[in-house]
Amino acid sequence: MEYLSDPWLAAALLGAGVLAGFINTLAGGGGLLILPLLMLTGMGAALANGTMRVAVLIQSAEAVRQFNKRGTMPFAALPAILVPSLLGTLVGAVAAAFLPETILKPVLLTTLVVVALLMVLRPAQMSPGPDAIPLSPNASLSGWLGLFLAGAYGGFVQAGVGFVLLAVLVGQLQYDLLRSNALKLAITGSFTVLALGIFVARDQVAWLPGLVVALGSLLGVRLGVGFAHKVSPRVLKRILLVMVLAVCLAAAIKG
Repeated sequence: MEYLSDPWLAAALLGAGVLAGFINTLAGGGGLLILPLLMLTGMGAALANGTMRVAVLIQSAEAVRQFNKRGTMPFAALPAILVPSLLGTLVGAVAAAFLPETILKPVLLTTLVVVALLMVLRPAQMSPGPDAIPLSPNASLSGWLGLFLAGAYGGFVQAGVGFVLLAVLVGQLQYDLLRSNALKLAITGSFTVLALGIFVARDQVAWLPGLVVALGSLLGVRLGVGFAHKVSPRVLKRILLVMVLAVCLAAAIKG
């Protein structure tokens, strides 16, 4: 029971997992709830960063399954999208696994603040035209580079990566928000496999706390996917912008 000696903290991790699974399905930023809570259990930044990936992998797999059941998971687009994403993930995860703790903590916070601010300052990227045709990253250099950078960010810090992926999928590749969310979760799950392997090899994963968060996230994902299919794109966009503002505020307060 290392890192979970306090039952209230264990309950908080479970509840945070539910909330993180829900908001990650709709937008992103759930990791900003999980990362500080894991650090409250006594973990260092590197161990918490690796442990969080257990829940991310499980919730991503469940979300993809749920989107596929509803016919809104565009699997045919995934191969071309995953190539730049996974290349970037390898770079980011290796950097996070080997950076010293004294460097990792301020870098994590700085990257979170920068990404959140960019999303607030450029909300128009969440609005593809009504007649927009989705592009393959092979036909869009900015889309390819965006996916590579999103993968690098996700491999490095994970928390808030959903915002980065949505900015690329909607703003550069012109997918609607619902299918962008589905693709985002498939990409996140794929690069989490790679990132988690690196963290496991570095002995930077605490399995029990990670599984507690994952258990809660499964319920959150099911609630989130159902909600995403019931509301309009306009409502989803508003939720996304609220989440971005909350992420920015939380990161600033934590700093």
